[in-house]
Amino acid sequence: MQAPHTHATADRPHPAVVLTRRWPTALAVVVVVLNVIASGSEDVADAVGGFGETLPLLPLIYLVVHQIGKPQATWPVLGAALVVGFALPLQDVVAPSTVLVALALLLLAWGALRGTPHGRAALGVQAVGALVFCGLALAGLAVDPDLGRYLLAAGWFFHGVWDFVHLRLDKVVSRTFAEWCGVIDVLVAVQLLFLV
Repeated sequence: MQAPHTHATADRPHPAVVLTRRWPTALAVVVVVLNVIASGSEDVADAVGGFGETLPLLPLIYLVVHQIGKPQATWPVLGAALVVGFALPLQDVVAPSTVLVALALLLLAWGALRGTPHGRAALGVQAVGALVFCGLALAGLAVDPDLGRYLLAAGWFFHGVWDFVHLRLDKVVSRTFAEWCGVIDVLVAVQLLFLV
């Protein structure tokens, strides 16, 4: 029996080329697998708390990049957002989700008053996304953790859909970020539903 060919053809690119093009997906899978390993047998309340406090960060990244008006700023904005996301839980004064939602509202107000690089219609779309995802995060944190996990799973899943729509439209954020974030979001939703 002959081994299958792994070289490139006109119809089928080499697997290394495919992986190079799909590096955001591969990176997202690695990030989620490491998170699952690190969280171990996390109980529902802890998972809901962690993922609920983090969910508002997702639309906030979109709002910041939208206001900057340059998709190439997406990855640096993510880096800054991760620093904020890790620093906020270190203080005990205000819930991280409250700070993130307040920042999102401030950015929306700023965009409404000063205008945006992409116009008011695009700001309106981002506003709807921010309100929906922040609302699902706050609702998921406010209810019983068994119900909260489903609200948060919906928020993470639909933010993944949001990412893939932005990937397809090639608007607001960089394509690589939209792919990476979309894969993470869908996998986090699966984790909330089946692994917690």
